Amino acid sequence: MSASDTSPPTNLWARIKPIVPYLLTAGLFALGTFALYHLLKPINFRDVMDQVRDTPLHVIVLSILAMFTGYAALIGYDWSALRYIGKKLPFPVIMMGGFLGYALGNTVGAGPVTGGAVRYRIYSSLGLTAYDIAGIAVFGSAAFGLGAMIIGFGALAYHPFALQSLTSISPHVLRWIGIAALIVSLGLLLALALRKSDITLRGYSFRTPSLGLLSGQLLFTAIDILMAATVLYLLLPSNEMGFATFLAVFAAAIFAGVASHVPGGVGVFETVILTALPDSVPVDQAAAGLLLYRLIYYLVPFGLALILLALSELRMASSKPPSPRMQALAPVFGAVTSIVPLAMAAMIFASGIFMLFSAVIPAASEVARDLELLLPLGLLEGGALLSSAIGAALLIIAHGMLRRIEGAYWLAVGALMAGILASLLHGLDYQRALILSLMVLVLLPCRREFYRSARLTRNPLSLRWVLLLGSIVLAAAAVYFFAHKATPYSHELWWQFAEDDSAPRAIRAGLVGALLIGLFALVTALRPPKVLADLATADQLEQARAVIAQQPNPDANFALTGDKSLLFSDSGRSFLMYRVQARSWITLGDPVGDPDEVAQLAWEFVDAANAANARPVFYEVAADNLALWAEMGLAMHKMGEEAVVPLANFSLEGSHRKKLRTAHNRAGRNGLSFEVLAAPVDDATLQVLHDISDQWLVDKHSSEKQFSVGRFDRDYLRQFPIAIVRHESRIVAFANVLTTEAKETATIDLMRHVDDAPSGLMDYLFTELMLHLKEDGFARFSLGMAPLAGLETRRGSRWTMKLGALVYRHGGHFYNFDGLRNFKNKFDPMWEPRFLVAPPRANVLLIATDAAALIAGGMRKVVATG
Repeated sequence: MSASDTSPPTNLWARIKPIVPYLLTAGLFALGTFALYHLLKPINFRDVMDQVRDTPLHVIVLSILAMFTGYAALIGYDWSALRYIGKKLPFPVIMMGGFLGYALGNTVGAGPVTGGAVRYRIYSSLGLTAYDIAGIAVFGSAAFGLGAMIIGFGALAYHPFALQSLTSISPHVLRWIGIAALIVSLGLLLALALRKSDITLRGYSFRTPSLGLLSGQLLFTAIDILMAATVLYLLLPSNEMGFATFLAVFAAAIFAGVASHVPGGVGVFETVILTALPDSVPVDQAAAGLLLYRLIYYLVPFGLALILLALSELRMASSKPPSPRMQALAPVFGAVTSIVPLAMAAMIFASGIFMLFSAVIPAASEVARDLELLLPLGLLEGGALLSSAIGAALLIIAHGMLRRIEGAYWLAVGALMAGILASLLHGLDYQRALILSLMVLVLLPCRREFYRSARLTRNPLSLRWVLLLGSIVLAAAAVYFFAHKATPYSHELWWQFAEDDSAPRAIRAGLVGALLIGLFALVTALRPPKVLADLATADQLEQARAVIAQQPNPDANFALTGDKSLLFSDSGRSFLMYRVQARSWITLGDPVGDPDEVAQLAWEFVDAANAANARPVFYEVAADNLALWAEMGLAMHKMGEEAVVPLANFSLEGSHRKKLRTAHNRAGRNGLSFEVLAAPVDDATLQVLHDISDQWLVDKHSSEKQFSVGRFDRDYLRQFPIAIVRHESRIVAFANVLTTEAKETATIDLMRHVDDAPSGLMDYLFTELMLHLKEDGFARFSLGMAPLAGLETRRGSRWTMKLGALVYRHGGHFYNFDGLRNFKNKFDPMWEPRFLVAPPRANVLLIATDAAALIAGGMRKVVATG
């Protein structure tokens, strides 16, 4: 590890600064919880649950209708934002993106971030960029903030006594504060709407929305806040506080929750509401209303979002031909599925909390209370303990679900099924069992979204270890029952502490030991499988060759050089090639093979690199998987552009080909001829090519490279056809041609010639080869990369882009960047971007050094070449 890899913080503040926001959020959450605890201390939980059950049905129905109206207004945020950025999308897409974004964002927390990620998946499938989607998130947040401020200050100006219990400021002063803030807010909005020029902040320009757009969005915001307040107002017990007064309290609670940065404002929001309510309102009834508010306004939309995702998965997996309407929305359904892991992980995490709380909450129904008298105590105790253990396991499994681990999926299904059993044992809690059953039904259609291997599904604990652990647990149980068979069981045993009472000590020790073994097994099962960095074996190369032949990318043939490690998918239909250099695990290009297995391989590679405390790096990847890299939290750095010639339109005819045609004809008159030698090339010819290669390396003061290029190795070259150019009868140049059976794209690897080659030799070789490949049925020909080409240097570009563009413009003394691009431009190629993908905080210069060392064959050769 290089000492310059990461610069150590220079002081204590630099060390703790990154975690300060998390500490503040945790502190505010703790304070809110502490205050809420003191407010709720006098009440009994069973009384609250009784109040929840006694809530009139018509109140529940009206609250749900108000909730749906509010969420319809939330969809209006996205509609207005799309109009603001000048983009149009089908309204069903806006409904899906808006509803899922707010339903998941409000429940999971960090709404702008989580909701933005959801929208990115959906809207980007229809052409919106990341900047467009960021604009939608910013527009929605700003609209909500301004709208809530106007409504809150308006309500405060109307009834300043609403916050009397929350502040010592005089109500008359509060009224004037509300009036002044209302005038300033409305004046600011009017000034923005009438402003004709853009607003520039920190180098970024923003177009001011029109008066009509602002008015419409204010209407959506008003409906959103009024409906949310209506839901809670309906659920709270009747009191002398009018709706306008309550609206001011509600707005203050919303502001406090948002300012705390606590997910959903949990604890903070409730504390403000309970404090502001009149003393005449029973605390248990207010707590019941707040609980129902959370259930209706957050969990009901979240549940509907989960059902919608499950139905989308069923639609995608269905073999039934879609209707024209469904076919038009197919890209959206495909995009929606990418947020399934986040949503399912949130569901499993919530179910874990649900199981834990259910284990410690006393039975509230009459049936459960009767069962406590009828059923054996051991059965009831076992149900509670099982619920607690399952809840703890689900919290761990949720992390695996978020990482798309296949084993976590099956563990989640199994844990939920066990939770159903535990619910029935724990007081015949059929309501909890029904909720868990619905979760299982939601989870089952999502199987295909969890594809990452873990020890549970690949190289798991051996059967011997499983039997050994099981035998130890059974033996410990047998020893306990034998040693204490004379001691009758009672629940007091768990709490007895005495020197001469070994049974309580043993039962507690057994429980702790079993939990530790279970936790160890669960964590081990969800760990990524071990990936080795050994070079590919002969059998692996043969397996890779079969995969390469069936896919379209000719660069996959670089796996056959034998100087890289290969990581295969579980099915063996896909692989990626990589090498380890210092702390960089560098894979060459995108994963090769089945497109459905790309994500699985990429995640497995990243997990293996992280487990080895190394940097996962994807080198020279195309733009096909940018959404995957973003989902994995990796940063993308443009390396340059690849020149790809469409062969269907390539010829020497026409005025635009005059120079190329003239050079080609001149080369023919000078005695050059072209030929493609079929693989495998005979030894005598290979010896001639070897002599040309050696002379070429001497003339270039170079040595053989590796990793991203081939080298002159007879076993390697025998696998490919070789294009040669003769001068008279003498071979003067050659290039091995990389192809696949798909005949979609071809390219070359080694390209070497004699020192006294005739002028125009390379133009002639490329022209003849492309004409030959066109005749043979190939669609495209890759001329290779133009390093650092096409890098943007506008404001806001990455520093790596700016540095690369600077080197491209002024580094001609060291490498002819511009000349290489101009040479390839002769053939009128399409320029396709290529990227380096790495962790966002990784040192890109160190990664580039490691990549250069791999290509040169070691750091010593890099220094010697430099």
